[in-house]
Amino acid sequence: MNSPYLRRRLTNALAMVLSTLATLVGLAFLAWILWETLRQGIGALDLKLFTKVTAYGEDGGLLNSMVGSLIINFIGIGIATPIGVLAGTWLAEYANRTRLGESIRFLNDILLSAPSIVMGLFVYTIIVLPSTALTHGSTTFSGFAGGVALALIALPVIVRTTDEMLRLVPSTLREAALSLGVPQWKLTLQILIRAARSGIITGVLLALARISGETAPLLFTAFGNNYMAVNPMDKMSSLPQIIYQYANDPGDAMHALAWAGAFVVTMFVLLLSLASRLILSRNKVSHD
Repeated sequence: MNSPYLRRRLTNALAMVLSTLATLVGLAFLAWILWETLRQGIGALDLKLFTKVTAYGEDGGLLNSMVGSLIINFIGIGIATPIGVLAGTWLAEYANRTRLGESIRFLNDILLSAPSIVMGLFVYTIIVLPSTALTHGSTTFSGFAGGVALALIALPVIVRTTDEMLRLVPSTLREAALSLGVPQWKLTLQILIRAARSGIITGVLLALARISGETAPLLFTAFGNNYMAVNPMDKMSSLPQIIYQYANDPGDAMHALAWAGAFVVTMFVLLLSLASRLILSRNKVSHD
């Protein structure tokens, strides 16, 4: 056995061992997080957690926070999805390999890594303060403002994912369609987006998982509410905000509620991540 072949075999074995160890470490930390949130919050995981509001304190639940989180998150993802998909499509199909496209990708990457509290302060400045002045204080913080802040966080994720998924579509597919006289807009809508649909949906789900645990933007926008609120123009509670509030409370019962809320958020994000992986795996199987 020659020396270069042996060296490649040893390098490959070392890389496999290190990658396996890294995977096991990541899974161990994930299991540890799930176990700790469950262990700390199992005392509050009962029926009242899903049926009572936070106005009752340690005798209450997180119903209004769960409903508020769903409303705010879906407002955010509802705003970010069409804008992000359209922007990503434009980058991939109309501005690819142009200076303008590269500049926008660079700015999108900056927005992707921007602190979430900056988004909250920005929305507080452009929505909360003007609405307070225009309505003479009758409308201040709102679930809609929180949704806009979360939309700004989800938007670069969807733009980046859509752009990357469309650029992965083989160029031969574009050439075949254009050679048959298919217009560019019809090629984009009916062929390319359909081919990259699973990846785009995965990006939307990952963006939703990304914004589900955000706390800082909601402190400046939705603010919180101890009672049930379904009107987006009212102050609205959310699970991350109530977890932050209860974690700072000196009472053990409130700490248990905070841990229970953290477990609910963690499971929601985990289910979204599993759903995105399932969509991708089913798409791969169907094209094999």
